[in-house]
Amino acid sequence: MSGLFRALHRTKVFRNLTEQEFAWVLYDVGNSAFIMLACSLIPIWFKSLAIGTGPGKISSDQATAYYSIAISIVTVVVALIGPVCGVLADRKDKKKIFFTTTAGLGITGCVLNGVATSWVLFLVIYIVTRVCYNASLTIYDSMLNDVTTEERMDEVSSYGYAWGYLGSCIPFLVALIAYVLGPDMVGVLPDFVSKMIGFGVTALWWLVVTLPLLKEYRQKNYVEMRTVTVGQTFGKIFRTLKKIAVSDRKVFFFLIGFFLYIDGVGTIIDNCINIGTDLNLNTVGQVVFLLATQVVAFGGSLFFAKLSRKKDTVSLILICIAGYFVICLYALTLRTLVHFAILAFGVGCFQGSIQSLSRSYYSKIIPAENSGEYFGIYDIFAKGASFLGSVVIAVVKLAGGTINVAVACLAVFFALGFVFLKIADHQPMTGEK
Repeated sequence: MSGLFRALHRTKVFRNLTEQEFAWVLYDVGNSAFIMLACSLIPIWFKSLAIGTGPGKISSDQATAYYSIAISIVTVVVALIGPVCGVLADRKDKKKIFFTTTAGLGITGCVLNGVATSWVLFLVIYIVTRVCYNASLTIYDSMLNDVTTEERMDEVSSYGYAWGYLGSCIPFLVALIAYVLGPDMVGVLPDFVSKMIGFGVTALWWLVVTLPLLKEYRQKNYVEMRTVTVGQTFGKIFRTLKKIAVSDRKVFFFLIGFFLYIDGVGTIIDNCINIGTDLNLNTVGQVVFLLATQVVAFGGSLFFAKLSRKKDTVSLILICIAGYFVICLYALTLRTLVHFAILAFGVGCFQGSIQSLSRSYYSKIIPAENSGEYFGIYDIFAKGASFLGSVVIAVVKLAGGTINVAVACLAVFFALGFVFLKIADHQPMTGEK
């Protein structure tokens, strides 16, 4: 690691991490900056390129539709290639190569998005960037088995989410300032320059904090396969899926429970602004509270990281699920911006923890040498987050219900997820009786 990162590693907050653990945590800080931009400013910049009356321009409704289609394409492609990338990366000395390639393409795409001059090119580059970003995350998650011990997985995974939430705020604030100075608000910067700064700073941040992991990572767990054909790859994936469904009941029931409760988590995150808008709350106030949620999520993740030293992982995940269950019911009382702030605070308390602890628990119950393949399967369930929940919200709204009732209905997902996780916890590990 460079002198700057070594000095940072020696500080009190990171001193208890090994060099490999610290380098692994830093990548969460980098990729989180991109996804924060994706959830906020990227849709705005896309519409600024696309909407208009001149040649090649489209309407606002068309822009929204095309952007939604792009996200759907990303979801499908990631679901298809995630397990494939995992199988290929599980081979000896291949994980770092695949990680470097996917992360490098993602970072390059982020830069190119900043200089794209047509909305079609912007959208194509963005699709490739998001796919590579997600592929790098599949491999990154599987690295947890290599960089730390089983006893420390909960803590290290929680550190990744915690510092990812906090660290991502730094480049995002620069991007936000560039946007504020752009034509939509102050008007000091041209739209092209504003966009270029936002993407450029994010890509640079992503690259710099990725370098320590590229230097420090060593693959310890792997499968002895020199060459593998496409047919062999898919054959291995189908055999693994069959094994999970038939004989690996612990992983099977966990994935069902995970899909249910993480769908609820994703739906609440995706619909936070919609909740406020439906209640006619102040938009600026909503954004401020959602940014504050990042800081709360940082604290919540660190708090659960400390708890993980004394409590078992499943108990902590169940606490998070119960917390979200209460949040869903609390949504019935939402009326004012203060109520919204309380909701955002509650989400922040459990948001990072439920994701980080799920990741570390899954790492413990899968074969370490096949972690890439198994995390590819895990990401199919994770990337589907908010699909069922969004359908529930749409049905309730179309039936004439309020957003309060729609969010409260999500409590069912957490209740079912709670039950399936309990069932998974009582199943033996593969090979045990």
